[in-house]
Amino acid sequence: MKNKTTILISTAILVLIALSSIQAYLINNTYQLKKKAFINETTDVISVIDDNTKLDSLYNIWGDNLKNYIADYKNNRLSKHQIVSRSKEKSDSLNTEFKKIFKAELKKVNLGYDVDFKMNLTSVVLLDKVKNDTIFSAGKKELRLFGEDFEDKNAKTINNAKWFSEQEFVEKIKDEIKINTFDLEVKTENKIVIKDWKSIVYKRMAFLFFASVLIFLIVIGLLYYAIKNLITQKKITAIKTDFINNITHELKTPLATLSIASKSLKKEEIKNNEVIFNSTLNIVDRQNERLQKLIDQVMTNSLSSREIILNKEQVIDNEYFKNLIDDFKLSVQQQDVTIVNNVCSAEVLLRIDKFHFTTALLNILENAVKYGSASIKITIETKHINGEYCINITDNGIGIPEKNLPLIFDKFYRVTEGNLHNVKGLGLGLYYTNQIIKAHNGSIALHSQLHKGTTFTIKTPIN
Repeated sequence: MKNKTTILISTAILVLIALSSIQAYLINNTYQLKKKAFINETTDVISVIDDNTKLDSLYNIWGDNLKNYIADYKNNRLSKHQIVSRSKEKSDSLNTEFKKIFKAELKKVNLGYDVDFKMNLTSVVLLDKVKNDTIFSAGKKELRLFGEDFEDKNAKTINNAKWFSEQEFVEKIKDEIKINTFDLEVKTENKIVIKDWKSIVYKRMAFLFFASVLIFLIVIGLLYYAIKNLITQKKITAIKTDFINNITHELKTPLATLSIASKSLKKEEIKNNEVIFNSTLNIVDRQNERLQKLIDQVMTNSLSSREIILNKEQVIDNEYFKNLIDDFKLSVQQQDVTIVNNVCSAEVLLRIDKFHFTTALLNILENAVKYGSASIKITIETKHINGEYCINITDNGIGIPEKNLPLIFDKFYRVTEGNLHNVKGLGLGLYYTNQIIKAHNGSIALHSQLHKGTTFTIKTPIN
């Protein structure tokens, strides 16, 4: 049974891990799709703005200047470095107007979030059938022409542009002026940075995240509930089995004695001897009374604290505990039991159900004797603290293992499990004690150490 339970719990946990992994995978896929859709949405908007006629006019101004610089280069009036430098200066002079127009157009579309844009120059090449002449090549570092200045590692490339131009220029060769042409290829790259784009994507997925977490918590809750119920049912089954074994064990002795006594009563020699006959009848009566008490104990202890009907009366604590201790000493006079009475000297008027409350205390005292050492010492101490009457019952018995302490007041629970008992009992005494104390609006707790003893602490309100 234990192995089956372990296998079921392990399988359930593995299934939960598998479901969690699948859910995480699906959420990640959804995130990637949302991210892609969001970037494409932004890219489409920026591409439309980039095609604006006002911006195109600025591009054309810069392009015309570049062509003039190339013509000067062909006439050996400018170097490649000077072309790049002057082109950058020209773009910088136009960039203020560019950014103003771009922001105005971006504001019109009302995206709801901030986007920075820039255009990089990646290469300028003079095309030739024999050998191309590279004026500028960005390599690892592009040259910003227009837009904001931000690091490319944080940027998203939205498109790459390439445009060609055939340009005439006046070339002077050996005092001879000729009209020649050159083919120009210019490549640019447009990049954007969307500020806080992750937060925006996460917000768009907020419902999905919430639903996923909620479902995950529900599944964990159901799994926990199922496992807890499984373990509880297993414990209940074990307790029922233990109880059946215990009650069977308890009933065997009086039943066996009754069987022997009843057979004896049938014998003629017993019938003719009045003394032996009456003695045998007394045995029958005692065993019958014992059986009745066992049945009553099971029936009575099935009640909860709410079902116990109390008939409260006023008692003086000193007198009450003196009578209780005297009666208990009489019941254990054949055993080596010492009871120390440390009841507080000042009289306190208690309002309790004398019968039930006495039964509760006797259950604790009887347990101290049952599970006591060779020489038993029980100390009863009382205190009056903040409107509560506190009773401490301490013994020097075998003690209770720490792992068993939370279960001591459970119905049918006994520290010794199975049908191997050093001490007889049904595991109902402390359960009933707890119910009685609760019915008096009190509380009961215990502290115990193995081989050192146990202390029960009972607190009840003083009315």
